[in-house]
Amino acid sequence: MTTPDPFAVLGLAPGASLDEVRAARRRLALDAHPDRGGDGARMTAINAAFDAAVRQLTGRGPRPSPPDPPPPPPGPARRERRDLRFGVEHDVPSFVIDALPAEAFEALLVVASWIGDVLVDDPPYVLEVHLHEPSPCWCRLDLVPDAGASTVSLMVARAGGTPAPSAEAVRDTWVAHLNQLGGEP
Repeated sequence: MTTPDPFAVLGLAPGASLDEVRAARRRLALDAHPDRGGDGARMTAINAAFDAAVRQLTGRGPRPSPPDPPPPPPGPARRERRDLRFGVEHDVPSFVIDALPAEAFEALLVVASWIGDVLVDDPPYVLEVHLHEPSPCWCRLDLVPDAGASTVSLMVARAGGTPAPSAEAVRDTWVAHLNQLGGEP
């Protein structure tokens, strides 16, 4: 099977410059790109011809294939990230409150007054608190509507020179106090 001349596919003479190759790809993509109602196979051929023409003009070899993405971690879909350099830990998502964000935010605001000092309240989606419980730390809560409920993600960072408690300990503190209000998160 013969490979078509990349310059011919792009509608260019074999001695075209790199700028002409780029311009030809842009021009052809306006009609061929699937997002603009074009044909995906035609766009693939244009991209392949563009890559081949650029390789010929620059003397570079073929582009390496991108690496396969790493497999997802086993277990639940929970993502937790800790940056020890800054004492920051993210817990995304952390817990769910069975209420819309406005009502969930009010409950979190009440609990925040029990366990710390509110630094930033941007209802109904962001709450930042200097916690005294479970130990002194800075905590940010982000609320996201989720099918009639609210998913809460939290971020914890150290306050001053004191190491921050784990995101899990902070989450458990919020949940225990929310349960005292009578709402099960």
